[in-house]
Amino acid sequence: MVISLAHFIGSTIVSTCNSIGYFVLFLIKACKTGITTRLKIKKLFAHMNDIGVESINIVVLTGAFTGMVFALQTYIGFQRVGGEQFLGAVVALGMIRELGPVLTGLMITGRAGSAIAAEIGTMNITEQLDALRTLRINTHQYLVVPRILASIIIVPCMTIIAMMCGIVGGYITAVHVLQLSPEDYMNSIKGFVELSDVTGGLVKAAAFGLILSWVGTYKGFYTHGGARGVGIATTQSVVLSSIMILISNYFLTKMLEHM
Repeated sequence: MVISLAHFIGSTIVSTCNSIGYFVLFLIKACKTGITTRLKIKKLFAHMNDIGVESINIVVLTGAFTGMVFALQTYIGFQRVGGEQFLGAVVALGMIRELGPVLTGLMITGRAGSAIAAEIGTMNITEQLDALRTLRINTHQYLVVPRILASIIIVPCMTIIAMMCGIVGGYITAVHVLQLSPEDYMNSIKGFVELSDVTGGLVKAAAFGLILSWVGTYKGFYTHGGARGVGIATTQSVVLSSIMILISNYFLTKMLEHM
């Protein structure tokens, strides 16, 4: 019994360490490929369109309604302590520092990150990756590097849109629903929001873009088991990316707090 338990724990630890090692080495190889090979510009812009531009409707809706709900909930709390004049600052800071980057990362993960894993996974199952290698095409240069760079570039851009939509949504709720002063809303934003808040949010967004494309390409490259395997890899990519985004958000917040 004790030996079986020890064997199970040991094999689990070894398997987990191997998986983490392959995962990290995959990113290291992608970085090395990006530095030592020529970037495919056309593919970069194509993936920026697929990952970011085609997600703009989701980002706008998510940002706007998050700002509206956040303003409503914040007003309920501030009304009890007489702090309604700070509503604009709280909504803006919440959208810029936390909700904008995190929700944008999660929404793009669900839409584009899953598509990356499914596309590359299908190519792997149908032996298209082997065909590319037979033609002496660097699969990391062709498939991985453009997607990772595109995500790092475009996710912060989408995050800016989500931030703006959230602030506008909060304004609409505060002024037209809660009947608060528009001057108080705008003045509180001007008085408390700093440039470092915006740059911190964009740093987070770039990190989340790296995570979702890294996980998506990795899961696609190591897909196995036919059509069912593609579905499993797609699901795993979304779940793992979302968990990594939420965990890394804490550590990024602590890091940016001291900068």
